[in-house]
Order: sequence, then C-alpha cells, then structure tokens
Amino acid sequence: MSVNGILLIFRRPFAFRDASTIREHIGSFQRHSKFPVRAVNTAFGFPGPLLKHEFDVILLHYTLFAGIEYGLDKRWLEYIDGCRGSYKVAFFQDEYFGCPKRFAFLRDHGIDCVYTLLDETEAPKVYGDIGGVGTVVSTLPGYVSSDMVKAAHRFALPDPRRTVDIGYRSRPLSAFMGRAAWEKTGIAHGVRQRCDELGMPVDIETDERSRLYGNDWYRFLGRCRACIGVEAGVSVFDLEGVVYQRYRELRAAHPGASFDEMVQLLAPVMDPWEDRVYYRTISPRHFETAAFGACQILFEGRYSGILEPGRHYIPLAKDFSNLDDVLRRFRDPAVRREIVHNAHHDLIASDAFSYRRFVQAFDWTLAREGVSPRGSIVGATRIRLMSLHPEVLPRILKPLAFRGMGRVYRWTQQSRIGQKLIQPLAGRLIDRFATRWKDRRERRNGGDGRAS
Repeated sequence: MSVNGILLIFRRPFAFRDASTIREHIGSFQRHSKFPVRAVNTAFGFPGPLLKHEFDVILLHYTLFAGIEYGLDKRWLEYIDGCRGSYKVAFFQDEYFGCPKRFAFLRDHGIDCVYTLLDETEAPKVYGDIGGVGTVVSTLPGYVSSDMVKAAHRFALPDPRRTVDIGYRSRPLSAFMGRAAWEKTGIAHGVRQRCDELGMPVDIETDERSRLYGNDWYRFLGRCRACIGVEAGVSVFDLEGVVYQRYRELRAAHPGASFDEMVQLLAPVMDPWEDRVYYRTISPRHFETAAFGACQILFEGRYSGILEPGRHYIPLAKDFSNLDDVLRRFRDPAVRREIVHNAHHDLIASDAFSYRRFVQAFDWTLAREGVSPRGSIVGATRIRLMSLHPEVLPRILKPLAFRGMGRVYRWTQQSRIGQKLIQPLAGRLIDRFATRWKDRRERRNGGDGRAS
C-alpha cells in the first residue's frame, strides 16, 4: 500500500544516555515538516506490519551509521530495497572513515539523496562519482531547538552569579582522525594550565567519566562565563579506508602507544590524507553556548562561515601565542557582554539556524525532486513501532540494570558504610567495566568523532 509521508528510520538504544542534540534532530522532522512523519527505532526490531506499506520518502537517520556496523539488519535492508517507488534520503555524520562501505551502501540500496557535513566545495570530492546519488546537500550537525532556548531561560544564570570563569567538556579522539584530533584535548590542557597559574576558577575536563547529559549539562553551561571550543570534525578524510585499517593493525601491535606515538607510526600512510578533504564544521555546542549566554573562546577556524572572530567569539591561536591577550579580553566585562550579545542575536534570536528553518529547507529539497505532501497518513496508523522479538527484552533489561547499578554507586558515595566498605570494591568494578566498554566502542566504531 502506498503511504503518503516520510518513514524516518533511526537507531537509539533503549535507556541509553545520548546527547540532547541527537533527540532534537530526530524529533525536528515530526515537529516541523509539512509531511506526515512516522519514526521507527530499529533497536526494537523490524515491525512486521510495515511490509504492507511503502512510504513516499524513506529517511535514514545518521544514528544508523554511527559505527562500522550499521543499525540495519537483513529485514530492514530487504524492506528498503523493496520500496522502489520511495525517494530515499540518507543523513551522514562522522563520514571520515568507513568510506568504501558507505559508498557501496549508497549504490546497492538506491539512495537518491545524501545529506553531508561537507560544505558545497568539498562534497563533490567525496560523493561526486557515486552513481545513482542525484542530490547532495550540505547540512550542519545540529541546529537551534525550542527546547534548547527554553532550557537556557531556565538554567542560565546572570553573569555575576556564575561561578566558573571557563568551562569545557570533551573526550580524546583517536590518532587515525589526523593531527587535528589533538585539538579537542589540546585546547583544554593549554587553557587549564595557564588559568591554574593565574588562579582563575575553571571547570575543564576531557575524560569520559566527566561527560554531562540532560539538565546536568544545561546547569553546567548556565554557570560558566565562558566556554572554550574547537571546530567539529577531523583533518583526515580516509576515502580508501587505508588509514583506519593501518591504525587497527598498529593499535593491536602497540596497545600502550600514546596519541603522539601513534601519529608518528601512522605518518607514512596518514600524511597524504591530511586536510586533503576539509571536514570541519560548526558544532551544536556553539549554538548551545550562545543560547546560554556564555562567551566563546575558540581555536581559529572557519566554523562553516557562521561564526566571525571578534564578533561571535574571541579567537585563540592554536600555538597559544595570544592566550594571555585572550584571557585579558575575556576578563573585560564590556568585551564579554558584546561577544555574548552578538552571538545570541545572530545565532539564536535571529531564527536563522533553527530546526524549523532546517526542516523547511528539507521539505523544499523534496519538493524540488518532485515529492510533495498529500495530506495525512492513510492506512499506516496501526503500524507498530516496536516489535517485541525474543531478543528485545534483554536489550531493555540490560541498560536498566546498569542504570540501577549507577544509582547504587552514587548512594555509596554518600553513605559512611558505603565509603569505607562498598565504594572501593564498586569503584574498581565500574572502572574495569568503563575501560572495557571504551575499548569495545573503539574496536567497533574506530573512535568517536561525533560533534557534541
């Protein structure tokens, strides 16, 4: 049965704490599109009744392609292939590795349109020779949501009440992403060291256990006078898959190698790919910081042509040669107010980068390709969004068990008995689990370059 509207296919594991920007991106289509949108989570299996329906548009969300293994099993792929009349759109992020597999996916499954984080000048270098893909659209990792703006009104404190001069949260990246992978942690170490020398109150962390989510992240932003940051992306776009393959071999042979050591080992195969394709972009983090009224101190870069140095942020040289001058300008309340005002006015209040505008442009792209909304969804209202196959129940119970363990661990930190008896043992167990989880994620995903 032909069904008017968009089938949005995504993958979001049950009870998994992901970034709010992912939830906002998925929800924006249902909230703002003129098309009826039916969203289905592949983490719950394939809903059998879907076989009877063929939607006008199939939208494959970037969460399906987050790692080497795609979030689409055989039944999903067969369904997508069978929908020959559907206009198929694929959104990608973290496109810098796994390219041969992605290119084959586009050809094998008849993808009509690709949304990429590459800009208009760089996208043809990557997707220009792939047959069948007629449309390539440049997009951003995230936009400004109404929920973000509401959270800023709720959690952002007036400048005099903010207790942190400079805040930052990030995670280390893998060496195969290029020398620019150093930037996320490099800016943290350089700025924190100098601020400590000056006695400035900062809250700058780069380890996985210090990551913040949900309201905890919003509260953090709301008490920071400034946030440091870098462009999202990497400096090595591994079109042939050779850099990542060599990285895996070297990591197995040198498991204890540091980032700098691994860069040197990778140099013979990696250097020819450094900045061959410019894969940098503004991050959702920059929109969040602007919404929460924190002054941005950023490494110099393009930032998708949206952020202007001196107007929207204080530019910091990557060799830190102007760091003292940057901190002097930041501590001038008048300079800080002007930067914060300009960023909020141009990025947030203008509505130029809202999800509403983004989805309007998406609808326009579909209309240009001859796909237009035909009214409400007909015949698809009874499609079950979750198929309870036997393997689904463990997927639900396992994360709940881990979350319960987290609550117990936090209780031990507040209990005298827990601090003396339970916490030492629980801490070692959790540290061991976190290390194994991180190693497993790196083996499967090749690191994490997602903009967050």
